[in-house]
This record gives sequence, C-alpha cells and structure tokens, in this order.
Amino acid sequence: MKEATPARLYAALVGGALVIVGILGFFYSSSFETGRAVGRESEEVLGILAVNGWLNLIHIATGLLGLAAAAYAARTYALAAGLAYILIAIWGFLIIDGELGSLISTVPVNTEDNLFHLILGLTGLAAGAATPKSGGSKSRNRPARNRARASS
Repeated sequence: MKEATPARLYAALVGGALVIVGILGFFYSSSFETGRAVGRESEEVLGILAVNGWLNLIHIATGLLGLAAAAYAARTYALAAGLAYILIAIWGFLIIDGELGSLISTVPVNTEDNLFHLILGLTGLAAGAATPKSGGSKSRNRPARNRARASS
C-alpha cells in the first residue's frame, strides 16, 4: 500500500466529500436551467451553498477524479484542483451581485460558495506543496554506496 501523503489525503477526502455533496445537491435542486433563470432555479444546500443540476454534476465529476487520482496522481490533483478552486473563488467574488451570481450563466454561486472554494483551493495547494514529488531518477533510489560505484 502506498504511504499516506497530504496530497493523497486531500484527493481522497475532498474527492469523497465532493461526490457526497454532488449527490446531496440533487435533493435540493436538479434543475439544469441556464441564463438568467440560474439564480431563481438554484436552491441552497442546508441554507448555505447555492446548487443546481450543473453544479451537482461538476461536484460529482471532480470528486470522482479526486478519488481516482488518490492512488496515482494525488499531488497533481491537489495542485490542479487547488489552483482551479482559487481561480473559481476569485471569479465568484468578482461577479456576485447582492447575494447571488452565476458562473458562465450556468453555475450559481454565493459568498459562502466562494469561501468554500477558497478553502478547498488553499488546502489543495498546501497539500500539493507539502507532498514531495514522486518518482525521480533511478540513481536517487539507490543506496549511497551504489551511487558512488556508478559514478566512478
């Protein structure tokens, strides 16, 4: 079994949480409305996070990607998801008008969503940065005495 790293924990925990949030979101709103109707057709999960059918699908897809990446590319997932979520949070903060906005006239966002995305982004970047790169050259994995023989 591979060792637990911050990136692997992030990919597994955030991936699992996003899948659950995506599925749970369909109980609140399964509407796939676009355009100006996004704000009216979205509901708030537990009265906090604005969701609709599109956002639920995005959460499920990125969550499943995280669960798959936990075994093979956790550091890459943590860094990529972290950067993506920070950019989405910034974009969301810029477009909110009053309490609600929508990304590309499809995905509803509110201030709480943006804070959630910012936290996911910062923890993703932190987990990726705290996880050393895997792989490397074969000479790095050799014991010191074998490296000395190989270089002479």
